[in-house]
Amino acid sequence: MQNISLTSVTESVEKNKIIFGPINSRRFGMSLGIDLSPSHKQCNFDCLYCELAPAATVASQKETVSVSEIINELQKHLDEKINVITLTANGEPTLYPYLDELINAIDAIKGDTQTLILTNSATLIDEKVYKSLLKLDQVKLSLDAVTPEVFKKIDRPHASIKIEDIVKKVQAFSKEYRGKLFIEILFVHGLNDTKEEVEKLNNVLLSINASRIDLGTIDRPPAYPVMGISYKELHELSHMFASSLPIHIASRQHAEANHASYNEEEILNTLDKRPLTQEDITLLFDDASKQRLERLLDKGEIVIKKLGTLEFLIPATNSERKRQK
Repeated sequence: MQNISLTSVTESVEKNKIIFGPINSRRFGMSLGIDLSPSHKQCNFDCLYCELAPAATVASQKETVSVSEIINELQKHLDEKINVITLTANGEPTLYPYLDELINAIDAIKGDTQTLILTNSATLIDEKVYKSLLKLDQVKLSLDAVTPEVFKKIDRPHASIKIEDIVKKVQAFSKEYRGKLFIEILFVHGLNDTKEEVEKLNNVLLSINASRIDLGTIDRPPAYPVMGISYKELHELSHMFASSLPIHIASRQHAEANHASYNEEEILNTLDKRPLTQEDITLLFDDASKQRLERLLDKGEIVIKKLGTLEFLIPATNSERKRQK
């Protein structure tokens, strides 16, 4: 292992804090988590919506655990029931200085299990991190805003980080990466949920090759006094994005049922603009509309398209339609 001046906290970290789960994730399947900063929060962002307590941003990890300890703990918990090994952290996992070595070590023992990282995208500007993430089976990049003023307000990044640089690297990464790429946008009331910001996000997303774009909002108590938006507002925002984008509404914990009435033509038109999951249907459609949907499924006018662990309902007429790259 490369020698660098870091304070080892291996002995002070409880081993069971490095590995957590498995958790049955609706988006990613049965996930076994690896916390790359188990001692405390180490992040280059101090996001308003973070579920962790506020903390000063850092450009690198000062306290770390060894690759060997992580692998030893992983081997105790890894089995054939696990779909994904998820690299995350109390903070930003790509700040872990031995990330490349760790990914190689996981690849040597993971078998058919997929590897996934949850990152805020900022360190893609580091060529070493960029190349390391190319090795993973799945990558989830956050992109909450694309204008500098909104980005600074919502994500509160380290002073060295500029959103323009991040966007360029995300665009480049999406063209080169061969795994499953997910983009996540977390909406905060009054900040990035404006028409202007959504339009700019839409324009950037059209230049990114993503397997899925997840729209979410605040589901847990945030670090700062900010509010999320409702499921209904998320649904309305989703229609502001181009229909060619693989948009998925991820936040449903506090969703209120809408139970509106749709005739068959309206159902087909809605699914053409924005494919929905069965969970969406449960929240949006009344009983009569659900029965109409079932009839359309029986007649083959609506089909189910599987994307990762999620199943989307789409009109049969556009099931073969390919997104323009």
